Amino acid sequence: MVDPAQAGEGAAVNRRFAASAVLGLAMALTSALTGALTPTMKLSQLQAQFSLERMIPLAFADWSVDVSIVPLKADPERQSVLEKIYDQTLSRTYVNKAGERVMLSIAYGGDQSRALQLHLPEVCYVAQGFDMVKVGEGALSTRYGAVPVKRLVARQNSRNEPITYWITVGDKVIKSGLEQKIQRLAYGLTGTIPDGMLVRVSTIQSDETGAYRLQDRFVSQMLDVLGSKDRMRLLGSKGRDG
Repeated sequence: MVDPAQAGEGAAVNRRFAASAVLGLAMALTSALTGALTPTMKLSQLQAQFSLERMIPLAFADWSVDVSIVPLKADPERQSVLEKIYDQTLSRTYVNKAGERVMLSIAYGGDQSRALQLHLPEVCYVAQGFDMVKVGEGALSTRYGAVPVKRLVARQNSRNEPITYWITVGDKVIKSGLEQKIQRLAYGLTGTIPDGMLVRVSTIQSDETGAYRLQDRFVSQMLDVLGSKDRMRLLGSKGRDG
């Protein structure tokens, strides 16, 4: 005759063994699936090489580079971080015949994995001592369609700087951290690590409405003089010729 207590202990051991086996199998499957879905090929390696310095003209429409203004350099610690994230950066100030100035900054990163994703201006400006007094969204109208952008206003003492920027991950312009993650995941499912581009323009003036209008005109005129391939680098699939 079987002792009920012993039978109960045996059943408990069997249940624990079964649970351990199921857990072990789940962990093995998770590990295998993670390995299978971990992207290994960089999209940047499949594309033609390019140079931001050569891609963006020194003069176009009514604009030319203001050689009297030297872009500020980041401190050594921050510069080291930027060099890890970005493969190329471009920083210029343009001036037109009316004396209006627009600052252009473009950063390209060939590896948009989680650890090396683009740093957003909302974070960068605050890290440099600015107060972020306005954060919003907008649409920049171009001949190639409306580009979803972020509109910011950063302030430091008497300097008031309205900012417009957008980012691309792979072939798509995105406007939020969630979209950034979704786009990165979509590429990851194909085994590919996407590249990314951040395009930022800003002006120093108190009139935000006038600033954004000037920035939009500057960007539209810049896009109009670029070739299709170069424009697509800045706008993703939106940059294709109609």
